[in-house]
This record gives sequence, structure tokens and C-alpha cells, in this order.
Amino acid sequence: MSGDDRPTMPPVRLPSEAELARDALAAPLFARAVSLARWADEKPVPVGAGGELLADGLAEAATRLGLIADPEGTAATAEAWNLAVDTGLLEVDEDEDAEPTLESDEAVGTASGGGELARLTGSVAPAEVLELWQGGMETVLADAATPSLEDLLGDLEGVVGDDGEIDPDAVDLDALEWDPEEETDFLDSALGNLYLFTLQDPAVASGAMVPLPVLAASMIVPDDMDEPTDEVLEEVSVAMMRLDEQFRILEPTGMLAYRPVDEALTQEADDALPDDEPAPDEEEDVSRYGMVRLTPLGLHGMRQRMLDAGIDAPLVGDLAEEDATTLLGALVSYPETGAREEVEGWFAARDSADRAARDLLAAARGRDDEAPGRRLVCQQALSLAGDAAEPALRDVLDDAELGGLARVWLVEHGAEDVPPPDERMVFWLAVDTLAAQLATAGEPDELRELIRGLVDQHAGFFDKAWKVDHPAAADVLEAMGRLHPDRGTAKEARKAAFKARSAHPG
Repeated sequence: MSGDDRPTMPPVRLPSEAELARDALAAPLFARAVSLARWADEKPVPVGAGGELLADGLAEAATRLGLIADPEGTAATAEAWNLAVDTGLLEVDEDEDAEPTLESDEAVGTASGGGELARLTGSVAPAEVLELWQGGMETVLADAATPSLEDLLGDLEGVVGDDGEIDPDAVDLDALEWDPEEETDFLDSALGNLYLFTLQDPAVASGAMVPLPVLAASMIVPDDMDEPTDEVLEEVSVAMMRLDEQFRILEPTGMLAYRPVDEALTQEADDALPDDEPAPDEEEDVSRYGMVRLTPLGLHGMRQRMLDAGIDAPLVGDLAEEDATTLLGALVSYPETGAREEVEGWFAARDSADRAARDLLAAARGRDDEAPGRRLVCQQALSLAGDAAEPALRDVLDDAELGGLARVWLVEHGAEDVPPPDERMVFWLAVDTLAAQLATAGEPDELRELIRGLVDQHAGFFDKAWKVDHPAAADVLEAMGRLHPDRGTAKEARKAAFKARSAHPG
């Protein structure tokens, strides 16, 4: 995949590697795994054929972790032990003299501290801690995306032996309706959407949690569906419950802050009559349906996964040392908050605000398809340059491509003696602005209002706009024909688009 073809995510702001490493070491599952590895390093611990703790060892390990009285303590201890084995914090040595056995509580080897524990015990760099945590997170992600046999089988009759355990020989694995790739894609999609929520919603970026129904709906409900059907709502409900199970597994890794679905809701749903399904009251506590957000550590982990998958997932500040052309090209796809932070860092890395402003204006020129977007973000970037940018903007007042935006900037900043634009520049700037909006934002309702305002403000708008020597004039006029609510005006726009294409072919 070439660099130009890589999908691009909005930029993310992350704490320092040292802060993230501290978060990783404090994550419950990881901290427990390290504690158990240190325990085993003091004296090798007997283990079973799969490296699992035996009954006595499991109880002793749970006691060491302070979980012995917790109803879920045994399971949490086993999960931490397994993570320590999977990540190399523990090393399992099989006893060559041990006889093969089917007994689940008979030792066939010992476990002691592994190479990764030795790294943590020494002077370890934050990046090494994060690498180790990332490997553990990947293991837990794989576990979360793998349903239990009970979930897959449903009815366990005929597959459970006298000892209460599932008999593997009685299970037809080929007949199970389970697609591992689909399960993985489902969880990846949820976490990817949660990453986007965090970067694009200021409230979530500030620490607010995303309701689980909202996250599930973002995965299931089509963008063009005004009112979800009953079938779609049922899919959302099923997705919520799948995510609830998976997020419960992921939370101890430290990547998520999660408030699970209230288990009483399931009982309420079971008790409801067919035509009396429970629904949230107008002010019902939405947290009962589950709330989730990615932690800074989770954002780091997701970003690393995206980078490994060939997705461009930039950090805020990555562009500080880049040239103006690279900056503007990237900012076109950035959300407002991320763009502002990036521009502030870019200006801060330069000695001369005047020189920086001139570089931005030079980079904004062009007649290529991306040029209108560059000019739009250039104008937005220059709003952060302060008064030092004024000389550079006055120098381009007569420039055919930049004179319009320069006048807008100068007027907005209270500059005096700003010459009014001629009619050609007015309409060129209008077409350029609409072209930038169409390229960066699509066709939202706000653009409809902008189009209506332009047409109402300028008499004979279309008669003048089609004559503008702008490479996007025909495309802009066609879009105005699609978006203007008045049929007659929309027809005028389409006629003007035809004239523009005829006057400026190619």
C-alpha cells in the first residue's frame, strides 16, 4: 500500500511515553500478571500440561493478589497467570520425567520468572513497557473476540459428560456457526469507531463516556437511514450485548473505562410481555445500558494497531517540523480542534511569524483539485498567526488566487485601508470557498444555507459565476443545482454549470 493510498485517521493527542508506561504497569490485569511472575520467580510454581496453575497454586496465587474472597477472584487470577505466560513474564519448564496424564490437577512442570520479567526488573525504557503491554493487549483482544463453547453451543445436552465438563469429542466444530474473522472484525470496528468518537467529539475527548447503544448503532445503522427499522434495532440490541461481554474482558487491560450493562435490564426484558418491551423513559439513566470510553493508554494501543495495519494515525505535533505545503495538505482532513493544536505547534517551531505566513500563502496557491481546500485551511491557520501576518497578506492583495482570502483576513482582524475586491474576485472567492467546502465536508445542511445566502446576496449570481476562470466552477454550480431548495434556482444553477463546462472544457 503506497503512502498516498493509506487510510488516514484524525490526529490524536497522547501523554508522554513515560506516563503511558505508568498507566500500563498500573492496569489491573498487567499489574497482577507482573505480581504473579515475581511470585513464581521467588520459587518455581508447579503447573499443569498447558502451563496452568493447579488448584492449590491457584488458591495461593489468588491470596497473593488479594482476590481470594472475591467471587470472581479465581477467574481473575487465572487470567492474570495466563497473560504472564503468554507475554513471557513467566517461563514454563516441563518435567521430562513426568508421565503424560489426563488429570487436570497433576503437575507436569514448573513456571518461573521469564525473560520479560527480567527486563521489567532492570532499568527498562517506557517504550519497552508499552511494547510488552501491547503484546498482552493483543492476546486479550483475541480472547475477547472468541466466544466460549457454551455461547456457541447454546444447548449443552449431549456434549457435557458426567463430570460436568464439555466432551470435545461430542462437539462438531465444523457445524458451529462461528466465523473467527467476522468476530474479530466486529470488535475491531467497535474499537475503531470508539477511537473516532474520542477524536471527533470534544465531550468524549474531555473524558465523557459513549453510551453503548450509540456505539452499537454507529456500527449497525446505515448513515442514510432516517428511522431505524425494528429489524435494525434488534441488530443494535444484539450488538450491544456482544460488546458488553467483550468490554468486560478488555477493561482490566487498562485500555477501556467501562460501565457494564445493568444486569437487571436483561431480567426486565425477559419478564416483559411480547407487546410490552421495556424502553428507556425520557430521562432514564442511560448508563444502565452501558457506558464506555478509551483511556489514553487505549488510544495509544489502538493507534499502534492502526499503524501496524497500514493506517495513517498521526499524533498532534507530528507536523511541527514539516514545510507549509505538507502542513496544509494534512490539515484539510483534520477536525477543528486537532487542526488548531497542530497549527499552534507549527508556528511555535518557527522563528519568524511573517516568514511562516508567507510560506503558508505560497503553499496555498494552485489550480489542482486540492488547492481550494489548502486555501481554506490556510486562511484558518493564518487566523492564529496574529498581527505579524498582516504584511504578508497585504502583499498578496492583487493576487488572483489569494487576494480574496487576504481581504477577508484583514477585515476580520480590523485592518484599515483594505481595498474592496472587484466583482471578478468576489465570485472567484465564492466558487473557491464552495469548492473547498465540497471537498472537505461533502454536502451538509450548513452548505445548503451558505449556497442560499450567496445566491440571495448577489443578484444574477449564476450569470456571473459561470464566467469565473476557476477550474472547479462547473462542479460547484452543479452542486448548487443539487442543493438549492428552490427548483427554479436549482435549474438556473444547472444551466450555468453547462455554460461553465462549455466555456472552460477540461
